[in-house]
Amino acid sequence: MNISANAGSAREAKSARDASLRGIGLTLLSAILFSGTNAAAKWVMVDIPAGEMLWIRSVVALALASLFIGRAEIASLWSGRQLHLHALRIGCSAVEVAFFYWAISRTPLADTTAIYLASPIYVTAFAAIFLRERVGRRRWIAVLAGFAGVLVALRPSGETVSPASMVAVCGSVLYAISLVATRRLRSTPSTVLVATQMAALLLLSSTTMAFGWVWPTPFQLLLMAVIGVVSMVAFWCVNQGLRLAPASAVAPFNYSSIVWATMLGFLFFGDIPAPAMLAGAAIIVGAGVFIVLRERPR
Repeated sequence: MNISANAGSAREAKSARDASLRGIGLTLLSAILFSGTNAAAKWVMVDIPAGEMLWIRSVVALALASLFIGRAEIASLWSGRQLHLHALRIGCSAVEVAFFYWAISRTPLADTTAIYLASPIYVTAFAAIFLRERVGRRRWIAVLAGFAGVLVALRPSGETVSPASMVAVCGSVLYAISLVATRRLRSTPSTVLVATQMAALLLLSSTTMAFGWVWPTPFQLLLMAVIGVVSMVAFWCVNQGLRLAPASAVAPFNYSSIVWATMLGFLFFGDIPAPAMLAGAAIIVGAGVFIVLRERPR
């Protein structure tokens, strides 16, 4: 009996570890996809207002997401009496996306990304408090090391404090709240989670239409449509990753975004990374690899 029970426990533990690794992989993929769309959006927003870009992006993404939603998925919104969590999640998600895009339109992509990547610290704290997830000492150390890498990369000083950076800080807190709420709502289909995010962002960006409209070129329109499709896929990866693994386990892998943001900023905007940025990126990657090794079966 004990042998059978031990074998069952071992299988469950292995299954949980495998799920965590899949969740981590999806989080890493979402970081790559979001970095690409962020760079493309920054390029578009040189000529197109941020609100207009987000509106077109949301229309395309919502139209695509609606193809995968039926009555059963819609009914899931009303099940479990968790409407307050859905409202909290989509509200925070819509506002934080708007904050992020407004910030990157005024600051280098890598700098805004570095500020934003403080969110795993908040996620770990929120997950421990509200989700009662067990966060071990080693994971806390790895998350704090990753945050230290962000600080090294950002080189914080009085000169870097600006309205855009403060908006990015607020956005990172809202992003962390949305991730924790997503973890609580992991029984909800990913398509519904993505669609509600896009619907909320569409409503929010619609309020900016009164401030002017710039007709995009065919290429700009196509690029914004691609941004919408890829963003939807990236959101799905985030939501699915949180269904598979604890929020505190996958959140630190958002740190990898700073590597992609630095590379894309150099390639498309001529932003030359400083030595401190490269050193910080190395620390961040090291912290992420440590957590991967901790999640693997020994």
